[in-house]
Amino acid sequence: MTQTTETELPHWPPVNPARSPFALIDDAERQPLAERAVTRVQLPTGATAWLVTRHTEVRQLLRHPGFSSDLLRPGFPLLRPLPPDVTSNSQGAFIRMDGAAHLRLRRMLTAEFMIKNVQRIEPLIHQTVADALADLAAAGSPADLVSTFALPLPSKVICHLLGVPYADHDFFQSRSRLLLDRRAPAEQFQHAAQELREYLRSLIDAKRARPDDADDLLSRLIRERVEPGELDVDELGGMALLLLIAGHETTANMLGLSVLLLTRHREQWAILRDRPDLAPGLVDELLRYLSIVRNGLFRLATEDVEIGGRLIRAGEGAIALLSLANRDPGVFDDPDEFDPYRQAHQHLAFGFGVHQCIGQPLARAELRMALVELARRFPDLRVAADPQELSTRDTSIVFGLDALPVTW
Repeated sequence: MTQTTETELPHWPPVNPARSPFALIDDAERQPLAERAVTRVQLPTGATAWLVTRHTEVRQLLRHPGFSSDLLRPGFPLLRPLPPDVTSNSQGAFIRMDGAAHLRLRRMLTAEFMIKNVQRIEPLIHQTVADALADLAAAGSPADLVSTFALPLPSKVICHLLGVPYADHDFFQSRSRLLLDRRAPAEQFQHAAQELREYLRSLIDAKRARPDDADDLLSRLIRERVEPGELDVDELGGMALLLLIAGHETTANMLGLSVLLLTRHREQWAILRDRPDLAPGLVDELLRYLSIVRNGLFRLATEDVEIGGRLIRAGEGAIALLSLANRDPGVFDDPDEFDPYRQAHQHLAFGFGVHQCIGQPLARAELRMALVELARRFPDLRVAADPQELSTRDTSIVFGLDALPVTW
């Protein structure tokens, strides 16, 4: 077998992403990756890493204790160099922690996002959906679904839960998008992160001055964790930053792409209106098929681990490619076809293992309610643009649409 030199390694992410919003990568890039479960690739920084693409191997990687999520470890695979003050900006970011440090912070939030607690706030979500639908109708046809519906809805919900004023949404949304842009200059990334941390620190300080005035998540954590000395204020700020970004960007992008996909076939759009009982399963299929975390989840091997017949040595990087794992023909029949009746509960859109997305019950509820009510209110909703000409967020860590013009 001919050895592949470092200069011949495929680049990750692909230099020329596919133009279709539904194609994960270009077919020419995908075929070599599909031939084996683990492939060495070259990153934009010049470093190399192992790209893991099959469902079984991705699960193995994400649950194995021999892989670290800590991007401060030497040799951690990166898509861009770290900014100088990344250590101070990492406090409280438990998705980038391992072991006991990760578990300590995650446990403080687990109860908040359990299914029973999400069910408790369903009236809030329903009202927020109704308000967003009214705003969309008031905007008039045609309207931009992203700015008038898909983005405000999850933003308002997460702001309510955290106790963050939604009136400041322009500020934190613009900074959030910059933090997710892997091509953003390091100084801009650093400045945006610092601005958001300072904003949240001021908000936390104001809540500490009147700890009994509110029952939002930040206020509860202040009373129950910060004041007793279990949680540092800077850690709380980092946790809040993580939840604020993840709580609106991911769901907003899923909503826009889901509407674009479903409205291509009127019978699929009608399912939401006529058979809302099928909506939970349909949402899982949307999550599988769209897989908006398309760059993958990055890890560093802390010991020698064999994955898919390849030995990944301690100190080497590995990338769990959720998007291709969700299109694995060994797990899903006709994986490149969207099937609204598919039982897609094995998908990995929320990750897997100890770092699996803590907010997935909330995201599922928002997507289900938003799509059902949107189809009921606007049964004739159509996209007023050629999908190939829509502006997509190709350089973002979370894939999505910049805008989606719709008519009804």
